Amino acid sequence: MIGQVEMRTATLWLQVSADVSSISLKYWKEGRMDKSWLISINSPLLKESLTEFNPIKFDLKDLDFNTRYEYQFNINNVNSVAKGTFKTKDLWQWRKPAPDFSFLTGSCAYFNEPVYDRPGKPYGGDSVIFESMAKDSAAFMLWLGDNWYTREADYGSEWGLWYRASRDRAQPVIQNLLKAMPQYAIWDDHDFGPDNSGFSYGLKDISRNIFMKYWCNPFYGEDQKGTYSQISYSDVDLFLTDDRYFRSADEMEDSIEGKPNPDKHFFGDKQLKWIEDALVQSLATFKIIVIGSQTLNPYSTEEGFYRYSYEYHQLMDFLNRTKIKGVLFLTGDRHHSEIIKLIRSGNYDLYDITVSPFTSGVAKVKGVEINNPFRVPGSLVEKRNYAKIGVEGKKNERILKVQIKGTNGENLYNWSISENQLMH
Repeated sequence: MIGQVEMRTATLWLQVSADVSSISLKYWKEGRMDKSWLISINSPLLKESLTEFNPIKFDLKDLDFNTRYEYQFNINNVNSVAKGTFKTKDLWQWRKPAPDFSFLTGSCAYFNEPVYDRPGKPYGGDSVIFESMAKDSAAFMLWLGDNWYTREADYGSEWGLWYRASRDRAQPVIQNLLKAMPQYAIWDDHDFGPDNSGFSYGLKDISRNIFMKYWCNPFYGEDQKGTYSQISYSDVDLFLTDDRYFRSADEMEDSIEGKPNPDKHFFGDKQLKWIEDALVQSLATFKIIVIGSQTLNPYSTEEGFYRYSYEYHQLMDFLNRTKIKGVLFLTGDRHHSEIIKLIRSGNYDLYDITVSPFTSGVAKVKGVEINNPFRVPGSLVEKRNYAKIGVEGKKNERILKVQIKGTNGENLYNWSISENQLMH
């Protein structure tokens, strides 16, 4: 897997079996194999440290910006089929206009394993969507949570959590996508632990450690708690939030004597302060807050930030008060895709772009959500899908475009918004 790629550094990830005694990585500028660099892990300590699950990261440094590199792993002194290319970011600041680019995103990847799945019709659908995504050129891929699904046989033990991450990451159908572009991720309940789980899940720190081993985000929370992070590309900042580690039970009362309950947490105090401060610091044209759970939908009967009213109003009040430009929400979880619009008095409208699912079962809207007045007309997609989000245009005229695509890459829905529509 290609992990984080910056202007002068990159991270490459692989998972190996316990019988490996040596691993090396050779890399070179495209077309210049005559001048290559080598990183090796070749000592008795490697053999002693390998267990049943072995995710390993290689950090490449002192690279040239805006340059394509080729690489190949060597395992047990044999050149591996694990090889590919990556391109470093360009140093465009103060030199040229912000580059146009696009990224892929979506949520809810379920890979069937019948012995541990619920009886009946398989929950996971055709995984060809990942092959379609691998062929869809983009700057990076952002996983929006439920990136694997722990089952009842998994989330009661440390070994079970490791098994699920390792087994699903090894699925052949996703290998081309993992090495096609840099990969980033947030989590939601199913790759964190049990369904709808949060703060009280006893193995949350083990789950956090596994998440850090299987992804290559820039950082993971603060003080060894949580997984929130931030990535930037061109003139877009994405704030990768953690909606599980600090989260109170959904069933906890949301109000006390008619007032929001300050003890019912979604992000938690520290993460919420980080989000607010990071938004103020950001100079990006578009500032995308990425959350596993849907955010702005008051008609939803499922999990969502809206039902944590104390922190929800705290963030909304902050956005209204500071009038920060360019804020959007990007979410997953719902097993259908849609765009929710929140009209604000005296400020620009907020949008929540929900993208789901990759292969999990489709959940069609029902009840009051069928005619949800907060939904952007025509945006509901009740099929397995992913999104390609692009940013393009001249300075001060940047446009963010959303394409919802089906399992074979076919276009299902298009929506766009200009930076000028996200100003007070």
